[in-house]
Amino acid sequence: MFHTIITSAYIIPNIYVFLRIWHLFINKGYKLHYSLIYILLASVYPLSNLFSQGDAGSIAGIIRTAGEYILPFYLYLFLSVLATDLLLLINKLLKIIPSEKLRSTRFKKICLSSILSVSVIVVIAGIINFNTIRTSEYSIEIPGKSSKISHLKIAFVADFHLKEGVSISFVERFAKRIAEINPDLMVFGGDIVEGDRNDGKLDQFEKLFSEIKTKYGVFAVLGNHEHYAGQDKGSFFSKSGMKVLCDSIVVIDSSFNLAGRNDSHFISRKTVNELLKSAKDSLPIILIDHRPTEIDEVSKTRADVQLSGHTHNGQLFPINLFTRKVYELSWGYMKKGNTHFFVTSGIRLWGPPVRTTGKSEIMIINITFAGE
Repeated sequence: MFHTIITSAYIIPNIYVFLRIWHLFINKGYKLHYSLIYILLASVYPLSNLFSQGDAGSIAGIIRTAGEYILPFYLYLFLSVLATDLLLLINKLLKIIPSEKLRSTRFKKICLSSILSVSVIVVIAGIINFNTIRTSEYSIEIPGKSSKISHLKIAFVADFHLKEGVSISFVERFAKRIAEINPDLMVFGGDIVEGDRNDGKLDQFEKLFSEIKTKYGVFAVLGNHEHYAGQDKGSFFSKSGMKVLCDSIVVIDSSFNLAGRNDSHFISRKTVNELLKSAKDSLPIILIDHRPTEIDEVSKTRADVQLSGHTHNGQLFPINLFTRKVYELSWGYMKKGNTHFFVTSGIRLWGPPVRTTGKSEIMIINITFAGE
């Protein structure tokens, strides 16, 4: 169903792009050639959805990989053509460029080349941005109550979306960066794995994650993609050395409560008040919830900190403009009531390996536990 919606949203703008390029830039003798090339390239993404299986070197794998890049390319081709139409409309009103020049073959070639080049450059920049791991560091202060510690350094990531196509070197770079950060606590905020035991790289991923060591351990919650792939019942997390919090709370070193919620796909998930009912009143509460959908409700509880992911910060411009409307906090930090909220844009993505908004990030959160 999801791919059907995306494919429909892909086809309609493509009709517009096809017709506008045909009308604006293609001379009569080249219209058939243009039509064949455009339809062939535009068909790659819908065809790629038919090939969920297949080795990377197989025809199915090549089509699937090409489709991941074709989708964002056509998004930015659509935006470029739309911008060109707006500029032509302005020119029609202001008559800056003479109409004879607009109809010249040289102008058409320059304009079409510019549109295609911009679309390609944006996608390439998005690929580089996606594969570059960055950190975002924050410092906050919360009531320490009876905590034994005065400071806590958390490394927080979400949305790894591990599967067959994920590069081992990327996960190795991530593990190395975590070792350099040397956090007191490592937290994974859901959508970590979506592959199954047949994925050849899963054992390697488990080994790399199991090598991450911190003072207070490595904890995780489940996201919607673990639910889709059945990994909520899988062994990946235990083999990776992660302790999964499923609507449960643990007390860490008699110093703070760490609470983890089930994703909202789990029908039996507790309300935030039900979950925090068992938290020790005398200690701070750090809550992990994959989706930042209940900020207002959580802000009225005893939670001091909430860590979330899921939004990807929109991933592709201008989708981030919509996620800002959907979520009160779609990326970054905010304080509401007495609760500090953090939403990461994710260490990786689901779908096209292109990121034109946000960054592939590790959040570093330095918490000072203040005295009464």
